[in-house]
Amino acid sequence: MIRTCLIAAVASLATAVQGQGAGPADSLGSPLAGLAMARDGIAKHEGSWDRSGGNADMRRVDPGQTITLLDYRGAGIVRRFWVTIAPRAEKTIHRQAILRMYWDDSPTPCVEAPIGDFFGVGFGEQKDFISLPLNQTSGGYNCYWPMPFHRSARWTLTNLSSRRIDAFYYNIDFTALKSLPREMRHFHAQWRRENPTTPGRNYTILEAAGPGHFVGAALFMQNRRGRGLGFLEGDEMIHFDGEEKPSFIGTGTEDYFSSGWYFDRGVYSAPYHGVPILDGAQGRVSAYRWHVEDAIPFRRSIRVTIEHGHANDHEADYSSIAFYYSGEPHQPHPALPQDPAALLPFVPAPPMRIQGAIEGEDLIQGARATAGTVSAQTLEAYEGRWSGDAQLWWQPAEPGARLTLSFPAPAAGDYEVTAYMTKAPDYGRVAIALLEGDVAAFDASREIDLYGPRVAPTGPIPLGRMRLRQGANTLAIKVTGKNDRSTGYLVGLDALVLKLVE
Repeated sequence: MIRTCLIAAVASLATAVQGQGAGPADSLGSPLAGLAMARDGIAKHEGSWDRSGGNADMRRVDPGQTITLLDYRGAGIVRRFWVTIAPRAEKTIHRQAILRMYWDDSPTPCVEAPIGDFFGVGFGEQKDFISLPLNQTSGGYNCYWPMPFHRSARWTLTNLSSRRIDAFYYNIDFTALKSLPREMRHFHAQWRRENPTTPGRNYTILEAAGPGHFVGAALFMQNRRGRGLGFLEGDEMIHFDGEEKPSFIGTGTEDYFSSGWYFDRGVYSAPYHGVPILDGAQGRVSAYRWHVEDAIPFRRSIRVTIEHGHANDHEADYSSIAFYYSGEPHQPHPALPQDPAALLPFVPAPPMRIQGAIEGEDLIQGARATAGTVSAQTLEAYEGRWSGDAQLWWQPAEPGARLTLSFPAPAAGDYEVTAYMTKAPDYGRVAIALLEGDVAAFDASREIDLYGPRVAPTGPIPLGRMRLRQGANTLAIKVTGKNDRSTGYLVGLDALVLKLVE
């Protein structure tokens, strides 16, 4: 983390010197090399400091109120924007307090976004992370995107929530200049949301007219059906200058965010990309990717899209903020929802649970297989309901393979044991029995055929009466063959239910 902080700090200095006479913006030298060069302009500061001379250095913002953060006439470049908010980590404020920025008397906002999303984290959450242009650190929110303006800059904050913002602290540091080069473009941020996403159609992250260049996005993805991360199979696709078919096609969502394998190493932050939120249990990801070293230019237009699952087969709540530079007047951004409640994050319903069930996926740690891998599989992409939206998934390749599972009984006694399993086109036939010592008395008459024309839950399968001891017991599953129509020998165990016989 210390190394990441230093990298981000040094890179931020590089941003600060650009456009101040320190050499070309694309210099390959050290970002510290230009610090000794003379600086043009006048340092300016705007903020929430107490004008009376007291210590109440904040602004209160009542529900429905709009306050002006900055109103400046002239040319300049905003270098730093810092915020902290009370109440802290309040979801409604993060999603329903709207930041707007206008450059050079633009009739529509160049930036219009929920305050939390603007600072790179979705779902109304506050999560510490560090990147080059944006970070959240110990209650502070920081933005280092350079924001040039030729004639004027006006910023506002509107509280659309029903909760008062008790304290909004902010500092805006900028350099006032006599003029800027005409080719210097304005900073824009476009916020979008689609809840639910549309089957068969990509989610749009950015649609803008040029000339300009796209410099990054934060994408906030929430599964609406189940808890898995299957939506990460979606590829990014970028259309330039009105082209019908995208000329830029990626290989997967986590790949676009410069990671891999469904972010399986967990949350992290880096100067140009990161994952502040990764919650497989809720099916939720907040990720960012900044095109600082690889800004994407466009001449007439750009449309940045991404699939939600392969071929857009996952129903999800997607929202995003895209950052880009272009001139004025800009193409107006999509309007925010009229109902502020539509800004709030989707809250998934808790998964269905079979009462008293021992979840199959919870038995993986003690599982032992003579052949084939054993893993947890999320099943939200399939029709039907599984307890916990997941199962234990065993993948043997031939008959005769055996799997043993350790499961607990609350007390010694006779139990009626019921299994809940899965049928599928590539599943086999199995026999199930209690393991006593090294012996399992499999009953051929109770063989279970798990073939089905589609993936679906089996419903309850009685395994008969078993005498169990208190604590750990062992169940054995044997692959006995497969249905003639099946293409494999796979096995899925959703849950076990134990009912004590009085």
